[in-house]
Amino acid sequence: MLLEYKIEGGDFTQAGYASSQIKKTLKQLNVDPAVIKRVVIALYEAEVNIVAHAYRGVIYAQVEGSGIKLRLEDEGPGIPDIERAMTPGFSTASQQVREMGFGAGMGLPNISDNADSFKIESSVGKGTTLYIEIKFR
Repeated sequence: MLLEYKIEGGDFTQAGYASSQIKKTLKQLNVDPAVIKRVVIALYEAEVNIVAHAYRGVIYAQVEGSGIKLRLEDEGPGIPDIERAMTPGFSTASQQVREMGFGAGMGLPNISDNADSFKIESSVGKGTTLYIEIKFR
């Protein structure tokens, strides 16, 4: 099953919609609640990163018998230093984003902590793609 969600940068009213829909789908498939929690944490963090940092993006979720593969592609500024961006507490979020309660610099570390497999590809001035895999065990 392939699910696809378009995300608009700056639209915090819709942030979390894709995560919520995928959570519902996984519940309907009787996926272990502990696994669903990991998926939702990783996906929500990634989804909010698109909203906070990019112009737009797309989330692709491939649900298979063994797990879920997520690919999040955005058009945005890209990440110039991925290693630094993975440091807990490091953030490039604007003051406006921080005032809304986002931008604490825990997004990428939280994704990594909840994923069985996590990869980032980024091109400065073009955008970022995240690959996240979580097994159903």
